[in-house]
Amino acid sequence: MNGYQRFLTAVKKKQPDMVPLWELIINRPVIEGLYGDISFLDFVEKEDLDGFTIFEESRRENIGGDAYRDEWGIIWKLEPNNIYYPYDGPIKTCDDLSKFKLPDADADYLYAPLKEAVKRFKDEKAIAFIAHETFEYSHYLLGGMENLFLSYMKDPNFVKELSETIWQYKEKSIKNALEIGADVIVTGDDYAGRLGPMMSPEHFREFILPYVKKAAYLIHSLGSYYIKHTDGKIWKILDDLVYAGIDVLDPIEPIADMDIGEVKEKYGDKICLAGNVDATAVLTRGSKEEVIEAIKETIAKASPGGGHIMASSNSIHPGVDPQNYRTMVEATREYGRYPIDEELISKYKDKSYIKKYF
Repeated sequence: MNGYQRFLTAVKKKQPDMVPLWELIINRPVIEGLYGDISFLDFVEKEDLDGFTIFEESRRENIGGDAYRDEWGIIWKLEPNNIYYPYDGPIKTCDDLSKFKLPDADADYLYAPLKEAVKRFKDEKAIAFIAHETFEYSHYLLGGMENLFLSYMKDPNFVKELSETIWQYKEKSIKNALEIGADVIVTGDDYAGRLGPMMSPEHFREFILPYVKKAAYLIHSLGSYYIKHTDGKIWKILDDLVYAGIDVLDPIEPIADMDIGEVKEKYGDKICLAGNVDATAVLTRGSKEEVIEAIKETIAKASPGGGHIMASSNSIHPGVDPQNYRTMVEATREYGRYPIDEELISKYKDKSYIKKYF
């Protein structure tokens, strides 16, 4: 099997020749730590990843210092970890929303990275395109989650109108990406932290879940597959996500009490699992041996029978030790060949490497 075949076989909850490797994000410091100043696509080829993620291009208007404004009017600031985060948004009132002009989802420049990836890797490696539903861009446009959550209570109709506006763009974005040649769609709206969802399950079902369902229906109607990424402890809303129609759940964060073995037992017949090697302690400051132990345990719990994609518990962010990422890749290739070794399963399926970090 090549990477494309391996990845899609796992997405379909079947057993490939080996556990495929993919990440939501691989940040520049890790790429440069392993290979110097090479392109992301060159990195994908050198590491022989089975799948990778492509983002839309963005136009940036420098507004001074370490900040820029994008085509949505969202202001982003560079944080000490060398990643840009949303800082403020253009919508504060209903009047602002009525005057808001969506970016053009058909603009060619948005899909330039995807077109390059398709030209280079189509049918060789699985190409995931990251879109969103509406939750993340709702709080980006409102200038913060606290503003969105207050609006849930004070003006729910305003939130729903905002969501419908955002979905007009995101729906086109997903359609365009699949037409260009993306193999799967990822939506990256985080709903939870380590203690649980950021909002009540009731608010999740009223304001967010309808658009997860819309995304699932749209993606499936176009013959593709849906990876849902959300960090955090999501047990309270996991049934909702699974029955909304997602195909893959990522990243199943172990430090948030999301044991991938338990998720596999409860939902492995319904969804593929992506994850979940800890990126807070193990991949950042763990020893090579600790990384290998985490890989063995993750394979033992999630890989038997197929339907598992190896990935971190969040992303390969700037704090990840490049050599630990390399160990993760090498160990997955060594221990993730099918059929999975029965002794490895027996030895590791009931372990919990993450407990020492709680």
